[in-house]
Amino acid sequence: MKKFSIKKDHIREIFKSFNNLNVLIIGDVMIDSYLWGKVSRISPEAPVPIVAVSKKERRLGGAANVALNIQALGANPILCSVVGVDYEGLAFLDLLRAQKLSQKGILKCRDRITTVKTRVIGNNAQLLRVDEEVEEDIDPSETQQLLTLISYIINHDKIDVIIFEDYNKGLITTKLVSKVVELAKSKNIPTCVDPKKKNFNTYKGVSLFKPNLKELREGIKLDLNGDNINELQRAVSSFRVKQKAETILVTLADKGVITNSRKVKEHLTAHVRSIADVSGAGDTVISVASLCRALECNDIVTAALANLAGGLVCEQVGVVPIDKSQLFEEALKLDFVK
Repeated sequence: MKKFSIKKDHIREIFKSFNNLNVLIIGDVMIDSYLWGKVSRISPEAPVPIVAVSKKERRLGGAANVALNIQALGANPILCSVVGVDYEGLAFLDLLRAQKLSQKGILKCRDRITTVKTRVIGNNAQLLRVDEEVEEDIDPSETQQLLTLISYIINHDKIDVIIFEDYNKGLITTKLVSKVVELAKSKNIPTCVDPKKKNFNTYKGVSLFKPNLKELREGIKLDLNGDNINELQRAVSSFRVKQKAETILVTLADKGVITNSRKVKEHLTAHVRSIADVSGAGDTVISVASLCRALECNDIVTAALANLAGGLVCEQVGVVPIDKSQLFEEALKLDFVK
């Protein structure tokens, strides 16, 4: 990174300013369910470990984990999504209430089940995941209801940034994306995207687009080498121009991140971490990057803080939101912070 530095006071001001932001999060929500226990023997019925369960836990997952990260960073999240009219849907709403998160953007659909991902963890390692879900697109009438709800929130709340959190569970459709991006542009609200394969090329003209390397490969149908940063930057530049995106931030796991905009093309290496679990790291990265984008932070600062946050949550087992004070302390130690 050539001749780039910022003062510690600037980092302090960014973290303080997070507290003033309202964030609209549109995406697939789910319950992350956990069975925690110990493994001391193999089943006599099949060559699989027996987990003696000692604790059960339910957490908000998917786009709701982004809401938790936004909340943990001090901003105000407003979640827009669908849940089923089922026991799990009620449990999801209870979890929202417990976390003091608004339910005003949640639509209840009779024809869908609420997504639940159950992780079985033995001796602090994930052994199995069981998914209960429907992946078909929500029907056009539900899309229209959701658009009406989103439009109402945008027109009645001061929204500083919109996040699309796509988990390929059917909430995000081409019509939803185009209508929301159009509305956001008319209100001068930045749009940030955490994409999945199905809708990868749908997001035209967004402010910030954040795939991981696997999603990028699948989305642009190129077998890119994660070690060849120059090749990656060329492919990302081409995609950015085609999509009319302002900035693309690609997470590269242990290789860090690359940020690519018209003016900035940089590779930031990963910080050495004791990795316990990568679940939910992408949620944390998009949360930090989106708040920085709302504050019109420099692309390098945005990428560096998001990269740092993603690494920190990987030190925890399970899907957990970022610790703001820990992130702040670590941010003050970044090479370009003087």
